[in-house]
Amino acid sequence: MAERIFPESPIVAPVLLVALALSLGGCSLLPGKDKNSNGDPAVATANGKPAFTLDVEAPKEIHDLLEKHLELRRFQHQPDLQRRELTRLLGATNANVRDLIGTLGYFSPTVTVEVTETPDSEEAPRKVTVKVEPGPQTVIRQSELHFSGLNAKDPDGKEQRDLIRESWPLKTGEHFSQNAWSGAKSGGLKILQAKRYPTARIDTSLADIDADKNEANVSVTYDPGASYTFGPLVIEGTQRYDAVGLARLARLPEGEVYDQTTLLDTQQRLVSSGYFDSVFLTLADTPDAEVGDSPQKQEEARAEQGRHVNSPVIAKVREAKLQKWVFGVGLSTDTGPRLSVDHIHNKVPGLGWRAVSKLQIDRKNPLLSTQLTALPGADYWRWFVGAKLEREPVGDFDVNSAQLRAGRTRSEEHIDRTYYLQYDYAKTQGTGAPPASSSLLANYGWTGRYFNNTLSPTSGYGLGWEAGVGTTLTPQRTPFTRVTGRWMMLMPIGERDAETLRRSRLQLRAWGGAITASKDAELPMTLMFLAGGDNSIRGYGYQTIGAKTNNGKVIGGRYLAAGSVEWQRPITIKGNAYDWEHATFIDAGTVGDDANAMYARVGVGTGIRWRSPVGPVQADIAYGLQSHDVRLHLRLGFNF
Repeated sequence: MAERIFPESPIVAPVLLVALALSLGGCSLLPGKDKNSNGDPAVATANGKPAFTLDVEAPKEIHDLLEKHLELRRFQHQPDLQRRELTRLLGATNANVRDLIGTLGYFSPTVTVEVTETPDSEEAPRKVTVKVEPGPQTVIRQSELHFSGLNAKDPDGKEQRDLIRESWPLKTGEHFSQNAWSGAKSGGLKILQAKRYPTARIDTSLADIDADKNEANVSVTYDPGASYTFGPLVIEGTQRYDAVGLARLARLPEGEVYDQTTLLDTQQRLVSSGYFDSVFLTLADTPDAEVGDSPQKQEEARAEQGRHVNSPVIAKVREAKLQKWVFGVGLSTDTGPRLSVDHIHNKVPGLGWRAVSKLQIDRKNPLLSTQLTALPGADYWRWFVGAKLEREPVGDFDVNSAQLRAGRTRSEEHIDRTYYLQYDYAKTQGTGAPPASSSLLANYGWTGRYFNNTLSPTSGYGLGWEAGVGTTLTPQRTPFTRVTGRWMMLMPIGERDAETLRRSRLQLRAWGGAITASKDAELPMTLMFLAGGDNSIRGYGYQTIGAKTNNGKVIGGRYLAAGSVEWQRPITIKGNAYDWEHATFIDAGTVGDDANAMYARVGVGTGIRWRSPVGPVQADIAYGLQSHDVRLHLRLGFNF
């Protein structure tokens, strides 16, 4: 790659020679005392005063740059700086200023350096004033983009090439600066490397500056390189776990066009699987096109290899320990403080499945659970079995429950599918509570996620539903059905904010469920519906919205309908214009046993959102219009 940035002005050569001479003389500016400097006293003595005060007079657009990076600033507090050394330093200031503001596109400045003796000053014995008139900023006279190499005219890459041209910032008439020039070049290269062309490079680049006319001609030539598709995933470094099953878990789309985001998602799936402590993915870059017998065919094959490469992906991994204990403490505005102990066994003896067990000690919601999950089979479906013992508040009652579940699940890029058989037993405690009951339910679930980011999305939508058919086992046998659904949309609205350059958006949510059974059927309370809390209708306590018993106590209901509208707008906090948002919302929902006799609870409020490295942190203050309560709601992470 060749790159050249130079002005055409005839005055540049003398200036460079003077700057070179001054820089060579600058060796004497290194720390060290000069007690024989022709009898001149030291500019700064050992009393701790700076050698001089520095005042920069320049327009705002260059003032901060000069204040921060002028060479004079470095030597301002040199305790033994001599007058001779200061004189040499001042002589180099002109070139130093020109070098600095040249990065902003100012190549014909007027620089004046003044020294004023201030012997009576308490700050310093001298004051140095640097006055800069930057002159006109260089503008782009001509801007050219070119593509070279075998894939310079690849029809499959036309969209990327067009995007580079459309988004190219250094158009004719725009101001030139070194940062803008570097950013424009790297921005175009990132577009190529993000998809299809991971080995793209800058072939040549040129910024030709005419300092007399304050004009610049810029040109860049990109070489896209070979067009890549994903080959098979090869896992290196695994000894304990099944590499074939883990490769299926990673879900690398073999045969599809290389995409940087897809590669990162594949890596994240391996990391989050729990089988590895570290994962690093790279392209093998080993073309395997067949070579013909004749010289002509061999040449054609070599050319084709250079144009298209099907490359295996190498996953270099470090395996996690076979077993791991995780201890945690937490606090929830819904259930209070808690202590948890998790045990992970990555390969259960005799079965080879992964087991995750949890003990949670919580005043309101203690539980003990375990789930065993197999690696994906050839059809990418995974077997799982699970068990849970739990006590949880359900409205005005406490419910002791047991659950057993077994089934299969499959995860794809956007869609998760699950089917399972579930046994539930629940015993409700409290005056007026229904009798203990149990049930068996066959269920199928489908979830689609189409958000622009899995961790902190700003647009897109998600849709999920579950449908089950079952029967109660005790105290009597009664068939029933259970259906649930949920939906979310993130929709950008309005123009970009002038300060943050981001857009506001609406977050729309709806969720609900219904159980159909005979009126006298006794269903396990864990299958019934409740609402209220951090992830539900804000402004109300956790699971305080439900049906009512004959004595007026809240209990789980057979029907649930709820929705939420939230306006999220970008804000700036302490100069951070990228990670903070303000939200205003209204939630509404209802739960009951009779679909014709239900009334909504409404909560309104406001809150702050912070986009943290582990996902969004949400803090809301909400008021329940029916409960007349003000509640704080805290939430970490995004899930759908």
